[in-house]
Amino acid sequence: MPRPRKKPIEILTPDEVGKLLRSCGACPTGIRDKALIGLFWRAGLRVGETLSLVPRDVDLTRGAIEIVRGKGGRHRVVGLDTGAQALLEAWLGVRKLLPAVGRSSPLFCTLRGTSISPVQVRAMLKRRAVRAGVERRVHPHSLRHTFACELVQEGTPVPTISAVLGHSSSAVTALYLDHVQPQQVLDLAKGRGGWLPQ
Repeated sequence: MPRPRKKPIEILTPDEVGKLLRSCGACPTGIRDKALIGLFWRAGLRVGETLSLVPRDVDLTRGAIEIVRGKGGRHRVVGLDTGAQALLEAWLGVRKLLPAVGRSSPLFCTLRGTSISPVQVRAMLKRRAVRAGVERRVHPHSLRHTFACELVQEGTPVPTISAVLGHSSSAVTALYLDHVQPQQVLDLAKGRGGWLPQ
């Protein structure tokens, strides 16, 4: 018996993501959360990949993040655009001033230097969406899908998108993009434009 088709993923517009970023504020946890949102949205990282990062995985000189063990044990290097890099640099600047954060702490950690769970990240995004007035369901994977759709809109070939996302094949990426509602792709295209970290 075939599995039921998944509900289409809700794609966010740049305006909606901007509202999410602005909802974070300038406190240490807000700066951290902005960087998390930036990596989901502008680097297409999975939540597990993001939370397993350590500082040495980030090369700000090259504008790159090394995913040592992605899904399926696959290794890849992901580039950062200038906006995502600025958000990450801001968090690293705050992070190094936190007395409880040590060398063994994950890149994205609590203010006490402990790990953050995927459940905590999903709850944070839900809270931020409510605060920002974003009515779509917001979760790490919706931001990752938004990133993939933006790459499609920019004319990026599917094999390249597949490599960036860390998929096992282009066929997996094609199925991934197939869950997007056509109207959402149109809405995304209308909302495209430059973005700056807030």
